[in-house]
Amino acid sequence: MVRSLRAVLPSVPGPADHSDDDTAIHTPSTRNVVWATVATTAVGVALVLLTGAAVFLLGLLVFLPAFAAALCTPRQTALVSAWVTAFVIVPVFIRSEEHFVDRVILALFAIGFGALAVYSSRMRIAREGALVRLRSTAAAMQRQILRPLPVLTDDVLVDGVYEPLQQDKLVGGDIYDVAATPWGTRVLIGDVQGKGLPAIGMAIDMVGAFREAAHREPTMTLLIDALEAAVVRHNDYAAQRGEPERFVTALVLGVGAGTETQVITCGHIPPYLVEDDVVTAVGAENEHVPLGLANLVDEPRTVEWFSFPAGATLLLCTDGLTEARSPDGTFYPLETRLAGRVDISVGRLIGSLVDDVRDFTAGSQQDDLAVLTVRRAPHQEA
Repeated sequence: MVRSLRAVLPSVPGPADHSDDDTAIHTPSTRNVVWATVATTAVGVALVLLTGAAVFLLGLLVFLPAFAAALCTPRQTALVSAWVTAFVIVPVFIRSEEHFVDRVILALFAIGFGALAVYSSRMRIAREGALVRLRSTAAAMQRQILRPLPVLTDDVLVDGVYEPLQQDKLVGGDIYDVAATPWGTRVLIGDVQGKGLPAIGMAIDMVGAFREAAHREPTMTLLIDALEAAVVRHNDYAAQRGEPERFVTALVLGVGAGTETQVITCGHIPPYLVEDDVVTAVGAENEHVPLGLANLVDEPRTVEWFSFPAGATLLLCTDGLTEARSPDGTFYPLETRLAGRVDISVGRLIGSLVDDVRDFTAGSQQDDLAVLTVRRAPHQEA
C-alpha cells in the first residue's frame, strides 16, 4: 500500500507543494496604499514649499496612479487617482491667476491619466486572475501526473524534489513514480528526450504505463518491456501527426523485504548508494539503451542486483542535476558533492544538493530537475 506523508513528515518541496499563496493575486492593503499616497503627497508638498516649482512638482504626482495600477486593485487605484486629481485641481480654483493654463492642462491630464490607470489596473487584475486559474488547473493536473512526495510503502520511504525548467508549466519531461506491488515496491525515474508539450505528452504516457504494468508484470524485465512498448506506441502516434520520435532514459528499482535490490538502467544516470560515509554508483555495469531504442540492439535488458541494507540511502536523479553547468561551462560534480554530504541527515540531503547546484550554476537552471532519495521503511530500520 502506498501512503502519502505530506501531513506527517517534513520534506523538501515536491511537485504538489503549491500553497494558497501561489494561486492568489497579491495586492497591498488599503491602509498601506493610503499611507503611501499621503506620504508621497507630503513629500511633493514639501518640495513645492522649498523650491516654489509648484506646477512641475505637482505634475510628478500625476504619475502616482501608474504605480498604483501596477500594484493595487482597481478600487485602490481609483482612490489614488481621485486623491491626486483633487490635489491637482484644487489649486486651479484657489489661485487661478497664477499659471492658470498650466494648471488646467495639468488637471485635465490628471483626470485622464487617473482614468487610464484604473482601466490598466482592471486589465491587470483580469489577466492575473486568468493566470491564477490556469496555474490552479495545472497544479491539479500535476498532482494526477506526479505523485506527491514523500511516499511511504511497506518497503521504502521515497522523498524528493521536482523542479521543471519552465515553472509556469509545473510539469516537464522528467518523470518519477512509486508503485507498491505484490512483488515489492517499484520506483521509476526517467527523462523524456526533448522539451515542450510533446515531451510532456510522452511523460504522461510513460507514468500511466508504469502505474498499470508495475502491478501486472511479475518480473522487472517484463515491466521494462511494457514500458518499451508504451514508448513505441507513443512514437507511432507521433509519427502519424508528423512529430519526431522520442526516446526515454529510465531507471526502475525493485525493492523487496530482503536486502538484495533489483535495478534496470536504460540509458539513465545510475543510482548512488550512500552507506557508512561511502558513496557508490550501483547498477552501472549493465546499462542498456534508452526506452524506444530496443530494436537497435540485440542484447535483451537484464536485471542487476545489489545490496541495499537498512540505514543506507539511494539517491536517484535526472541529468538536470548531473549536467548542470557553472558559468564557465563546468559540469556539476555530483559524486564529489554527494560524498561531501554523507554526514547530512537524509531529510536535509536533497535540499542541500539543490541549494548547492543553484550556487554552482549561479542560479541559472538549464533543464528539468528531479531528485529522489529512497530509504528502507522506518519499521524495517527499527
